[in-house]
Amino acid sequence: MNIYNCKILLVDDNRELAKMTADILRKSGYETVVTAYSCGEGMDAFRREKPELVILDIMLPDGDGFTLFRRMRETSMLPILFLSARDEDNDRLFGLGLGADDYITKPFLPQELVLRVNAILKRSYFQNQEALREADVIELSGRRISLENATVEYQGETTMLTAKELLLLKKLYANRGNVVTFDAICQAVWNDSYYGYENSLMVHIRHLREKIEEDPSHPKWILTARGIGYRLAKES
Repeated sequence: MNIYNCKILLVDDNRELAKMTADILRKSGYETVVTAYSCGEGMDAFRREKPELVILDIMLPDGDGFTLFRRMRETSMLPILFLSARDEDNDRLFGLGLGADDYITKPFLPQELVLRVNAILKRSYFQNQEALREADVIELSGRRISLENATVEYQGETTMLTAKELLLLKKLYANRGNVVTFDAICQAVWNDSYYGYENSLMVHIRHLREKIEEDPSHPKWILTARGIGYRLAKES
């Protein structure tokens, strides 16, 4: 996956501006830009399309972008960019205070929008890829884990990781220290959404913990973010 494969959801009630913004993103290389024109349409598209980034207007006909932001963040920590005609400092600070990844005011320069979208996606999904390629071996509590050979070495014994366990560990390691949502994990492991894989994911997490944790019942490394996903802890 490269940055231009990332799906972008644009929610803006100004259809002409939404079309212009979507065209800017498509011409810059983004393959899939989905548009919605209200909170209701935006939430439906969010659930249906499972985008990697949301660009969100504040003033919408059936609510406001701040409320829609909160609803989206209840189930996903994907990056969200506010794009609004409201340039008041209070709105900007409130949006960023909610946890938005950026805030741009209209009118905007097309290249500025593209640069900010690129930066958010690289920071959110791609900044650790090079480190992952370089880190053929990682160590957790004395266990030497080879991502190339899918093995765990500990006290002279070698345990093999299954293909799914390896994909799961690679996804967590690429985002080490950050929560990876259930959906993002399932996309990496099964190329599908979380729905229908709830039990399978729990089983694979349990088996992976049994291979890399000192006490799988009280994990130190693979931590649960209740209702959101999992996180691979960094070294203390």
